[in-house]
Amino acid sequence: MPYYVRMGRVPHKRHTQMRKDDGSLFSEEVIGAEGFSGISSIAYHLHPPTLVERTLPSVPYDIEYSDLNFLRHRHILGAQVASEGAWLESRTYIMGNADVQLALAGPTEEMDYFYRNAQADEVVFVHDGEGVLESPFGELEFRAGDYVHIPRTITHRWRFTGATRPRLLVIESFSEVRYPRRYKNDMGQLLEHSPYCERDIRPPTDLVTHDERGEFEVRIKKNGYLHPLVFRYHPFDFVGWDGYMYPYAISIHDFEPITGRVHQPPPVHQMFAARNFVICSFVPRLYDYHPDAIPAPYNHSNIDSDEVLYYAEGEFMSRKGIDRGSFTLHPGGIAHGPHPGTAEASIGKRGTEELAVMVDTFKPLKLTAVALQNEDEDYMLSWQPERHGIRSERA
Repeated sequence: MPYYVRMGRVPHKRHTQMRKDDGSLFSEEVIGAEGFSGISSIAYHLHPPTLVERTLPSVPYDIEYSDLNFLRHRHILGAQVASEGAWLESRTYIMGNADVQLALAGPTEEMDYFYRNAQADEVVFVHDGEGVLESPFGELEFRAGDYVHIPRTITHRWRFTGATRPRLLVIESFSEVRYPRRYKNDMGQLLEHSPYCERDIRPPTDLVTHDERGEFEVRIKKNGYLHPLVFRYHPFDFVGWDGYMYPYAISIHDFEPITGRVHQPPPVHQMFAARNFVICSFVPRLYDYHPDAIPAPYNHSNIDSDEVLYYAEGEFMSRKGIDRGSFTLHPGGIAHGPHPGTAEASIGKRGTEELAVMVDTFKPLKLTAVALQNEDEDYMLSWQPERHGIRSERA
């Protein structure tokens, strides 16, 4: 969870009077999780957040999985997935389950609406692009390499700037996304051995209070639909807030890798935790320094999890033929490991410049039709040595 932040004007005590210049009360709102027992923030609006002008027809907006019933390793060519439109229109779902959904987005148009995910936290990895996430909590600048975490129920809008077309990996979590417990002490502070600390976490800045009356459409995602509500006042009308729940950004480049004399297991790359899945960051790092170390990962079987890697930059020393923006899915039940020749080739190398996001789920993932349409169907056979110019032992 983030640390305590206070911005703008708030009263000395919670749930006490705070009045405007004309004597009327500011409208207090508690934004929290887990039935008032989880993290929360308290905000003070110029206008009641309940003032809806009218509702519009709900629109279906849900992930559709293909009817897939055979087991194989998969390579999805993410760079080939077409994407256009504004934020929600450009979102293309690739895979998911009851705990998490993964999508790609490449917005080509500005948002003329506001968005609120009422059922899932969103962690967005900014592969390409830069801009500002606007919310009532303030403006949050982001750039390539950032994870932007938006807790559920927070109204927001993405504004992209610069010449680079944005390309984003969207991770929707149906539970709260947190920092791993082993990185924190009993008081919630990130410990010395954590690969990042509070200095790396960037909360919103520049609280911009909008006092505007009109028609402001907020599209709320819940139960497989987008529910458009038109509010009478601009949703970004906070004059102040404090607490632990707010959007924030942290860069993958600020993740300090954990290394050792021999090859370290994937949990050392963990960045976030949620119910039944984790998010990990693979970053440039020194290789193992035992004189007989094999830097390439050992073959391993995922008994309890499906492993997804989204390849951002560089070339993975254990994998051949994977492009920037691709996914690999190694499901539980089949061993996987380095491609032929890569283990031997890794010996003696000092480091790697690879950059990737890994999502490990503890329940099976399902793929969408779009994912299958952009699949490298030969990937399951890519461990055959002859495909890499290596003679098999029988030969």
